[in-house]
Amino acid sequence: MAERPDLQTFETSLGGRVYQIPLEAFPGFWAFAYLVLFEDYRVLVDAGSGYGNSNEHLEAGLREAGNRDCGQALNFADLTHILITHGHIDHFGGLAYVRPRTQAQLGVHELDRRNLTNYEERRTVAARHLARFLAEAGVSAERQDGLLALYTFTKGLFHSVSVDITYGNSGMHLGPFEFLHVPGHSAGHVVIRFHDILFSGDHVLEGISPHQAPESLTLSTGLGHYLDSLDSLETWAGDIRLTLGGHRAPIGDLPARLEAIRAIHQDRLKQVLETLATPHTIAEISRRLFGEVHGYNVLLALEEAGAHVEYLDQRGLLSIENLEELEHHNGPVALRYRTIEAPEAK
Repeated sequence: MAERPDLQTFETSLGGRVYQIPLEAFPGFWAFAYLVLFEDYRVLVDAGSGYGNSNEHLEAGLREAGNRDCGQALNFADLTHILITHGHIDHFGGLAYVRPRTQAQLGVHELDRRNLTNYEERRTVAARHLARFLAEAGVSAERQDGLLALYTFTKGLFHSVSVDITYGNSGMHLGPFEFLHVPGHSAGHVVIRFHDILFSGDHVLEGISPHQAPESLTLSTGLGHYLDSLDSLETWAGDIRLTLGGHRAPIGDLPARLEAIRAIHQDRLKQVLETLATPHTIAEISRRLFGEVHGYNVLLALEEAGAHVEYLDQRGLLSIENLEELEHHNGPVALRYRTIEAPEAK
C-alpha cells in the first residue's frame, strides 16, 4: 500500500466518536492509531512507531479528526489519555515524540510496562534471548548476525518514557473504557472495550493470524497463552458490534474471526507434527510452513515456527533427537525435534 489510507470515522451506540488514523509504521507497512472522543475524554489508543513519517501522520490525523468533529484542529496537548494496547514498537514507538508534547495520562498493562519505562535494558536482554533462540533453531552463524541486525535496526530510535497508569492497578477500567488482559502476542497485551466497539491491537486482525513467538523469548507470550486468550475474549466480548485492529480492515463478526484464527493454528500444529515424523530443526520447520521468505519476514517465520514447536513440546508431544549432543556441549546447539509416537491403546 503506497498511498496513505483515508481517515475513517466510527460511532458507538452511546454516541462516542472514534477516528481511525492511518500511520506508515515502517516503509510500506501501515498501522492504525485511534482518537476517541466522548464527554470530557480525548483519548489516543496507540501511538505508531515513531519511524519515518509515522509521527507526521499521527499529527495530521489529529488535526483532521478535530476539524471533522468540532471544526478545530486537535493536537497532542488536547489529549487527556494515551492508552497503549501492547508493548510492540509499531504501537508505542511514537511516544518518544508525543510524550514531551502532552500532559495526557499514559497507560499500559503491567507486563508491558518495562518495555516503555526500561526500554534500553529490555532491548538488550531481548536481543540476547533472540540470539540463543536463533542458534538453537539451526540458523547459521552468518545469518544470525543479519537477523539480529534487522531486529535492532529500528529499536534504537526509541528511549524510555514514564508511565502514569497500569491497567491492573486501575481495576481494568478507566471511565468508559474496559480492559481485558490477553497475553500471547505480547506479555501485556490488552483489548479495550469502548461501549460496543473493541480495540483489539494485534490480538485479533482481519485476514491474518497475528504473529506468535515462543515463550522462551518472553514469558507470558507463546501460542498456549494466545489460544487461551482467544477463548477469554470470546466470553468477555459480549455484544461487541465492531472490532478495530492495529492493522487491516475492521471486523464485523468477531466470533467467526476467532474461530478462523484457531483453525489456522490447528492446521499449522498438524503440519508440524507430520513433518516431525523425522527430525527437523525449527529453521527447517519454518521453511516447510512458510516457504522462501526474505528480510524481516525470515525472523517472523522462524519465531512463528518456534512458537508452534514449543507448544507441542510443552505438551509432551515432541522429543529432542540430538539430546546427547546437547548434554556434552557448553554453548547453544541446533536442536532437532521429533514427534513422540503415541502408545497403542490396549
